[in-house]
Amino acid sequence: MSHRGRRQVGVAGRNKQYVQKKADEMKAIGLQNALDTLEKLEVKLSEFAKRHQSEIQNDPVFRERFLQMCAPLGVDPLASKKSFWGQLLGMGDFYHELAVKVAEVCLAAKARNGGIMSLTEVQSILAKRKTKLGMTNSSSQKVSKADLQVAISKLSQLGGGFRTVQVGKSTMVISVPTELDNDHMQVMTAASAFSETGLSVDNVMHTTQWSRERTQRALDLLLQQGMAWLDTYEGQDLYWFPSIWQENRGGSGFDGMGGGERPF
Repeated sequence: MSHRGRRQVGVAGRNKQYVQKKADEMKAIGLQNALDTLEKLEVKLSEFAKRHQSEIQNDPVFRERFLQMCAPLGVDPLASKKSFWGQLLGMGDFYHELAVKVAEVCLAAKARNGGIMSLTEVQSILAKRKTKLGMTNSSSQKVSKADLQVAISKLSQLGGGFRTVQVGKSTMVISVPTELDNDHMQVMTAASAFSETGLSVDNVMHTTQWSRERTQRALDLLLQQGMAWLDTYEGQDLYWFPSIWQENRGGSGFDGMGGGERPF
């Protein structure tokens, strides 16, 4: 390589190093600016929380929006009751106690519904009990469906199968570790249209266009888990889903402690 060629390579190498250095400097400045901005936003958020403490504690809609504000900043008011947020708002205690109450309701009703019940029914039972939770001593404290879903998400982290699923237009709470696939969801969705008459194998086949074998396999698991009941009427097998039947009645007929009338 000629002397001139080596000089050009050397210049190109120095230029590349210079550009990389400037890029690193700009990245560091950008990161520091972002951190400064984040710190300012957290200060503003804490000021907002102090100013609206009562609304956050007592208004479920306001509380949901506050949690939505926190999420992009990586702020978790539920993380620990010893944290700044826990001491200011008591939200960690609120959702921990709510999660315990949700678990109590679901497990008490498990013998009746096999470990699946509507979110509406859980909300209705807790409202009837007028349970006092962490943030306030008021017996008129309102718990929204969004609150319940946050509490259930905390339960899901502990295992045991707690989670929510969508069945048609209804949100259902599952409290058993049984894996339910899309077939089971579709069967339960179909069942909502036959909650007053009972669901037959033919009903499912007509709704889903499945084979009899596939339909029976899905129904058998739901029956085995206690999520469906089987009744034979005039020689025809009819499947009843207590949780769906209850949801279609308005979700408030049972007290969550077991018992309640059979839907047939």
